[in-house]
Amino acid sequence: MKVLVANRGEIAVRIIRACRELGWPSVAVYSDSDRLSPHVRYADAALALGGDLPGDTYLRIDKLVDAARSSHADAVHPGYGFLAENAEFARTCQDAGLCFVGPSADLIDLMGGKTAARQTAKRAGVPVIPGTDVPIGQGISASEVEAQAGSVGYPLFVKAVAGGGGRGMRLVRSAAELISAVQAAQSEAGSAFGNPAVYFERCVSPARHVEVQIMADHAGRVVPFVERECSVQRRHQKVIEESPSPAVSLDTRQALAEAAAALATEVGYTSAGTVEFLLDESQQFYFIEMNTRLQVEHAVTEMVTGVDLVQCQLRVAAGERLVLDAGRMLEADGHAIECRVYAEDPDAGFIPSPGRITRLRPSAGPWIRDDSGVDEGFEVPVFYDSMISKLVAWAPNRTQAIQRMLRALGEYEVGGVKTTIPFFQWMLRHPDFVSGGVDTGFLDVVLQDRSRTSFTQITSDVEDLAVVAAAVRTFLNGGPTAAGLPQATNLTTWRRAARLEGLH
Repeated sequence: MKVLVANRGEIAVRIIRACRELGWPSVAVYSDSDRLSPHVRYADAALALGGDLPGDTYLRIDKLVDAARSSHADAVHPGYGFLAENAEFARTCQDAGLCFVGPSADLIDLMGGKTAARQTAKRAGVPVIPGTDVPIGQGISASEVEAQAGSVGYPLFVKAVAGGGGRGMRLVRSAAELISAVQAAQSEAGSAFGNPAVYFERCVSPARHVEVQIMADHAGRVVPFVERECSVQRRHQKVIEESPSPAVSLDTRQALAEAAAALATEVGYTSAGTVEFLLDESQQFYFIEMNTRLQVEHAVTEMVTGVDLVQCQLRVAAGERLVLDAGRMLEADGHAIECRVYAEDPDAGFIPSPGRITRLRPSAGPWIRDDSGVDEGFEVPVFYDSMISKLVAWAPNRTQAIQRMLRALGEYEVGGVKTTIPFFQWMLRHPDFVSGGVDTGFLDVVLQDRSRTSFTQITSDVEDLAVVAAAVRTFLNGGPTAAGLPQATNLTTWRRAARLEGLH
């Protein structure tokens, strides 16, 4: 089966590699600024879309379907983002005789509407957060809006019906904030998704964000996987993901898996999907939404289960049945943590840092995975997401996984652009993260309260403590020459000593 990959960056590379391992030819598409990207080189064929803006390239359904036809592709894999959850794209592919690697257009429509998804979850017996199940449009009166909010209770969230990624979402703490928050959310939702409708959900706080990966075939078999923890979020955007969750009990894990499978079975789901939940302090969980696509953080699930989820998707799309051991998929082998490395400046409020990558030395070593769609000399464009890579570390337990990730981050070299690496080095040392005691509001609070010292400076200070420790130990062992170093007192020399002593 020849597969057209309707995406760019690291996920396009990921899909192309999965196709190659299956022995299936792949076709890449690219914008003008992506013409030298790795995904273009790795594919068996590549077609230009013409232009740079997403609306002229990766969001053009007609161009993508034409590319699939002209390249004689049999299937289209949307990856994630762009058109991955666009029912019109799935329907157009199907009408053109192309296999869409994902659920049907009708299922994307059903689960993409948040209020319809809530109703479906209720029918499947899955707990949902108290809220409204009827979309609130722009024409509704203020008194009716207030009445619906009052039935839910404060604090509550205003959420876009067609939303995601925190857009069209507002926290309302009291009735005085309600109308302005609804208007702002509706305006943002209309601009972002073409649908201004919103709904209300009670704010569950403190709460953790946990999610269950599922895979389902056309024979009706649904397999849930061990949960992922995604509570470290900045403005409702996931920053660090891990599996398994440090907070989920074995009984809760089983219950989460059963709930996710029940929802997928209720709608006759096929392909990869993710059911997202909020988990409160008493281990009670509530359905948030279902993502009808592969998730960015799928790699941590792969690392603890040994399953290639992309190959599973492709095989299911080709009509094959799942041969996974369902019980085994709920047993995590070790622990995996993922950091999304972006070309952003964390010391300047995480603003994008586009430009040419003048130096790129990814981390390596045992149990480190670096999913990247860039290479040295690549120009990080202003038109798209600025992700450089997804860095994943695996270890037998969470403590070792954190230490391995810190080692990998310390070795990762990127020149020419600012990156989020210093932020992750700070975050993974934060005592609340180390203890596993974070919730969805944690990161926004600590960022707001953080001192003015830059993340880069904080990281440097921690490293220098290791240097001092190395210096002391080296002198106690007979001085610098005992560590194979010349007599010197400069910091660079002591950094070398720290590495030799295993302290840095």
